[in-house]
Amino acid sequence: MTDAARILIVDDERSLREFLEIFLRKEGYETSVASNGRDAIDQLERGASFDLVLTDLMMPQVDGLGVLEAVKERAPDTQVLMMTAFATTDTAIDAMKKGAFDYVQKPFKVDEIKVVIEKALDQRRLLEENRQLRAQVHRQYSFHNIIGRSPRMQQVFELVRRVADTRTSVLITGESGTGKELVARAIHHGSRRKDAPMVAVNCGAIPENLMESELFGHTKGSFTGAHAAKVGMFSAADQGTIFLDEVGELPMHLQVKLLRVLQERKIRPVGSNQEEAVDVRVIAATNQDLEDAIRAGRFREDLYYRLNVIRLEIPPLRERREDIALIARHFLKRFAAEMDRPIEDFTPEATELLLAYDFPGNVRELENIVERAVTFETTRAVTPESLPPGVTRGETRLRGLSSELTVPPEGLDLEGLLADLERGLLVQALERTGGNRTEAARLLQISFRSLRYKLDKYDINTGDRDAS
Repeated sequence: MTDAARILIVDDERSLREFLEIFLRKEGYETSVASNGRDAIDQLERGASFDLVLTDLMMPQVDGLGVLEAVKERAPDTQVLMMTAFATTDTAIDAMKKGAFDYVQKPFKVDEIKVVIEKALDQRRLLEENRQLRAQVHRQYSFHNIIGRSPRMQQVFELVRRVADTRTSVLITGESGTGKELVARAIHHGSRRKDAPMVAVNCGAIPENLMESELFGHTKGSFTGAHAAKVGMFSAADQGTIFLDEVGELPMHLQVKLLRVLQERKIRPVGSNQEEAVDVRVIAATNQDLEDAIRAGRFREDLYYRLNVIRLEIPPLRERREDIALIARHFLKRFAAEMDRPIEDFTPEATELLLAYDFPGNVRELENIVERAVTFETTRAVTPESLPPGVTRGETRLRGLSSELTVPPEGLDLEGLLADLERGLLVQALERTGGNRTEAARLLQISFRSLRYKLDKYDINTGDRDAS
């Protein structure tokens, strides 16, 4: 801070207020005074801001603790220095636990209070510099609500910038929870289509018998229950973008129709004989390996090449650990504001646990972990006690397993080994849950859709026993 620091003096003793005002002004500070705690709070409520509040502890009506509470509620970085008589030092120590910087005992020496004030203002300056640095880091390493300083995420940001203002189809790949829809929205908002709608469609959540109608619309009376004409999602996205999430879940007959839309730029509502022209950019996303799906006959190769003109791969969080703390603090700031909690950071121990965790649910799981931590935390920094048991136990089973494996001199089939490991864990989960796929997915911390894909991939028969 290059300007003179602003100090508020709060004391019901007039002679002390006047002495401190004269002394601090000679030291080069800007000063304001309040004759009691209520007056000090009124100044804060009128919008006055201070770098330091120097307040007596024992005052009528509103005491120093009330002033401290009001200051920290409105300006957490403002430092509060307590002045107290010998008999109230225990209360002053309690005030420090509640956020006061320090206390000085009356009667105090001028040199003593001068040093304590300088230290308090140094702390205020440090907090402000840290805030500015974090804001700069956030601006530098965020892109349309996507956060990442890692080289791989910076490559994603650069590719988004390059492809945004084109009409080229984009295929976004990555594990569940990595933020594929956020990337799609960044592409849309970076294009000249940004003022038109972006319509998101979860292809795995719409029943197959309704999918065609949802995508392309239908005419009145075209099928039982079609009491009125319906505009499809492609028409709703005209001049804008349609985002086809989990595109690998599309049934084969709709893959044919989607391919035609991409080729002809026309749709035909269910029950209609007329085609309608649409100007829509298609962005698709999947957590499946579509090339495997092509080999298995579940996905059309020609549609794959139409969608995969530009491919954006979002790395899992465990492969960009340098982003974990940055993203965690972003969520912490958001949830602390939403819940009105005075939580400012993570303790070093909590940060270390987050950095060591593998996050099978990726950014979405980290978001849930931080929301839980803010809910339970009672101090100003998230402690390990507020993190879920899976994080605090350091559940890095695969890393532990990898330490037990060695590469033989003749080499090994890595993909085959990993496939055997994955298949074995799937079978174990199903055995433990009595074949219940919903419970097995929960046990493996993956989505039901992902489990179903993996079961098909390894041709594992479950008998379809799921929870109702």
